Amino acid sequence: MIQVIMGLKGSGKTKKLIDSIQEAVATASGDVVCIEYGKKLTYDVNYRVRLVDSKEYGISSVDMLKGFLSGLHAGNFDITHVYIDNLYKTIGSDRAAGEDFILWCADFAKSNNMEITLTVSDDPALASEQIKKYL
Repeated sequence: MIQVIMGLKGSGKTKKLIDSIQEAVATASGDVVCIEYGKKLTYDVNYRVRLVDSKEYGISSVDMLKGFLSGLHAGNFDITHVYIDNLYKTIGSDRAAGEDFILWCADFAKSNNMEITLTVSDDPALASEQIKKYL
């Protein structure tokens, strides 16, 4: 399953993300991972969440993030929830590349029995029909 939290800056995306993370930690039967852009969620989420700063690993493109997610899963099959905050900042890209990545995540999540939630700073009205079903 995949969920996209999309909205313009200041619309409450990070608050929704944190609430979802806290709920997952309380109910998940596996591990919860959050990939963030910069260290800003350290004091906002439960200590059991594995926080990963994408800047520390030099993630700067869609392909790098795909490889990173694949590596996380290969190293730990117990991951049930992955959260990605600030997708466009993390991949350093635009809407088209972001939407392609979201569609890849939908397939990856389904085939690996995990839930992936992403935040995207963009106008939800501009999302394609394929992406709108995940909002």
